[in-house]
Amino acid sequence: MEFQNLLIEDKNRIRYITINRESKLNALNRDTIAELHTAFANAFSNKAIGGIIITGAGQKAFVAGADIAEFADLDTESASRLAKENQAKVFDLVANGSKPVIAAINGYALGGGLELALAAHIRIASTTAKMGLPEVTLGLIPGYGGTQRLSKLVGSGKAFEMILTADMITADEAYLVGLVNYVVEPGEIIARAEALLNKMLQRAPLALAAAIAAINAAGAPDGFDIEIAEFGKCFGNKDTKEGITAFLEKRKPDFRGE
Repeated sequence: MEFQNLLIEDKNRIRYITINRESKLNALNRDTIAELHTAFANAFSNKAIGGIIITGAGQKAFVAGADIAEFADLDTESASRLAKENQAKVFDLVANGSKPVIAAINGYALGGGLELALAAHIRIASTTAKMGLPEVTLGLIPGYGGTQRLSKLVGSGKAFEMILTADMITADEAYLVGLVNYVVEPGEIIARAEALLNKMLQRAPLALAAAIAAINAAGAPDGFDIEIAEFGKCFGNKDTKEGITAFLEKRKPDFRGE
């Protein structure tokens, strides 16, 4: 597929997805959402891809929000349908994906942009990044998982503050509250994401997928049951047998994603 709003590069088992709407501060419109769905779905199903880094074009914005012009004609029913469909197509797809996703937040991550970063498994921010959920200034609330995922990451108190005031926070503040994993200089953000992802790609791919599923279930009523089930499923994998054997033989394992 030829993308109009994304730049895609596959290199050394990493898929790089760059939202390429720099003149619009990489805002998420319908077409970009559709392309993100295709790019992520393909990456998750492609055995040659081990993980994904997502970022925004330019230095100003990761994603500065949704395209608000597309909200103008929505009513209660159509807005609910839009939120449900887009959550499923992109935000839930990313969060529940079988491969690690790192968001390289290179500038403003606001509204739907921050929600996209929240859906990723790890977030790395540049020192110039600013993050926020300003929807209440439009008479709205976050509709792509922001109220849920932000609360899980930073706690309900900080989530209430950020969402109800609509204030942006700096990268350093985001690090202090656990919203991002690292803060680096702008020119170092992709290299840091690559280093972290390459370390993960040395591990067993099916174990990574199982770990993502179990971590996502944290706090759910059946969270422990899901962890137990994923743990048990690992013993049906060839990689698990290889990992245990390699450990006992004091050698590096040769994981094949089987």
